[in-house]
Amino acid sequence: MTTATLEPTARVIATRPTLLEDRPTHYCPGCGHGVIHRLVAEVLEELELGSRTIIAAPVGCAVFAYDYLHVDFVESQHGRAPAVATGIRRVRPEAFVMTYQGDGDLAAIGTAEIVHAAARGERITTVFVNNGTYGMTGGQLAPTSLLGQRTTSTPLGRDAHLNGYPIPITEMLALAPGTAYAARGSVASPATIGKTKSMLRRACEAQLEDRGFSIVEVLSNCPVGWGMTPVQSIQHLATVAETYPLGVIVDRVREG
Repeated sequence: MTTATLEPTARVIATRPTLLEDRPTHYCPGCGHGVIHRLVAEVLEELELGSRTIIAAPVGCAVFAYDYLHVDFVESQHGRAPAVATGIRRVRPEAFVMTYQGDGDLAAIGTAEIVHAAARGERITTVFVNNGTYGMTGGQLAPTSLLGQRTTSTPLGRDAHLNGYPIPITEMLALAPGTAYAARGSVASPATIGKTKSMLRRACEAQLEDRGFSIVEVLSNCPVGWGMTPVQSIQHLATVAETYPLGVIVDRVREG
């Protein structure tokens, strides 16, 4: 009696999105930007937006997105991506326009630009990567740094009386009537990553439906800036979420 050999069968459940460049990353080990790049690539590809997308990227670690996403990019001055994106949207109404920004860029140097883009209800979609530090320039205090957080400019920890409180910038932007969609996700776990992708898709749909400004804040880790191992930095995101709760903040697309 012979026994037939059973060959294992394989099923492909995920592949690299075509809009995500096939190249080694130069981000620090454990950095969350790579995960967020993939989510953006997946959403743009699923919505068939690759050929018409233009992303405005600023100064900071976020600017290197143009090395990994196979779409058109325009580099702006530090903090000015919303202003540049506004100009692109006005002269290229057929384009799908995004900004990809870090927290030091969006919540500090570019506060005026992002606030007024939301107030005008600009038809742009913003991906806001919040890792609570100035990652590229040396790990200094950012407006989003947590109370007690040690940075190179607050070595004893952030003191509310001296350095002020963390700014919930996405909640602030959600107050503007021109903001159609605002949400906050995270790269802390597969579950939160999946929810973040859904948020990004919803934000993109708001622009496609000509509803107004949309933003998705993504809590991300910065192992080097935080002085942690990659694993420790991922675990620390749970603490970050205590200051910046996850979830949809406003969805005027669904409401209206």
